[in-house]
Amino acid sequence: MGEVSTADRAARVPKQDRSRATRQRLLEAAVACLAEHGWAGSTVSVVAERAGVSRGAAQHHFPTREDLFTAAVEYVAEERSTALRALFPDGAAAADRRAVVAALVDLYTGPLFRAALHLWVAASNEEQLRPRVTELELRVGRDSHRIAVELLGADESRPGVRETVQGLLDMARGLGLANLLTDDTARRERVVAQWAALLDEALG
Repeated sequence: MGEVSTADRAARVPKQDRSRATRQRLLEAAVACLAEHGWAGSTVSVVAERAGVSRGAAQHHFPTREDLFTAAVEYVAEERSTALRALFPDGAAAADRRAVVAALVDLYTGPLFRAALHLWVAASNEEQLRPRVTELELRVGRDSHRIAVELLGADESRPGVRETVQGLLDMARGLGLANLLTDDTARRERVVAQWAALLDEALG
């Protein structure tokens, strides 16, 4: 085999960059479509058009509709986790528990949560989608729990602490559901304050 020329290498890098950019546009467009139109109104063609790429290019990256939408929710969940950690770069030592609780609750509001919810509902009826969404939800749930434990400075070796953290995340999801229909900001702020107080008592 001959050596790869510098020109070939230079040509390949922009192509890889273009491919990554196309993939990212597709993922972001898929989440937006799912949040706005639900599963029934979100097809690969609709997403490709929104992302400004051909259907063929979309299918090159994601051969099936299930591939596209599970990858989209996972991608934004990872971005969200990174952003959450960035809010508290010094970890639990410097984090105010009320601010951590508020940030965790915010994970369950907005377009990503709405998109994920549409995916969960579709998975309850779509046999092909269900195992993929179940696995995705387990991974995202474990990551959210791990981040919550880390930012709250929670010691899960103590009885009841793991359940307390899980209860916080379950409560946050419930607040996110309530917020889908009406602006629940005022009640959410009161609940966040109360949970922060309960966590201070439970976690020490």
